[in-house]
Amino acid sequence: MPLQSRFLTQLDVRSDKLLKLFEKRGGQIGKRLERTLAPMTQEDYVDAGRECVLKWLCVYLNEDPANLVREFVAEDEAAIKESIEDTTVGIFVVKNDATSGPEDVGIVLEGLQIMQGLDNTALAAAILFGLMYVLNLNYPPELKNMFEVRQKVVMELDGTTLSKKAQVLKNRLSELLS
Repeated sequence: MPLQSRFLTQLDVRSDKLLKLFEKRGGQIGKRLERTLAPMTQEDYVDAGRECVLKWLCVYLNEDPANLVREFVAEDEAAIKESIEDTTVGIFVVKNDATSGPEDVGIVLEGLQIMQGLDNTALAAAILFGLMYVLNLNYPPELKNMFEVRQKVVMELDGTTLSKKAQVLKNRLSELLS
């Protein structure tokens, strides 16, 4: 099965179970998850839902979703260029204004914009995951848990041993699936 369709399909299949876990989470992380639930209720199309699940996964694992996806307003080209140069691994989204849909979505590796013109954030996440896997790049420390969960739980691929946070999430998902 091709990477893109497998990633998006697996993300869709697991989204409901992940959402149930996210809703149960308490404490500071639970409060952060509640604040990020708003976009899902405002926009009910598939791409927005997938993007929200990816961001919630970062929050649930106590990682900053801004380390994965950086959003910019199109008029601020200097800030976009500077941020891309400072990014090791990530996705950028350029919008015409703060409330509009994406005008451009792309991927950054080692401060270089290597892809642009992608349809949505979830597709960019699938491609970024594939690039990390094929190029045998180490996961960035600030997103290590999220990448491990995507590898082991979402894509069901073997590889490195899961971190403690990623293993806990995998166990909780297994309980929900049984």
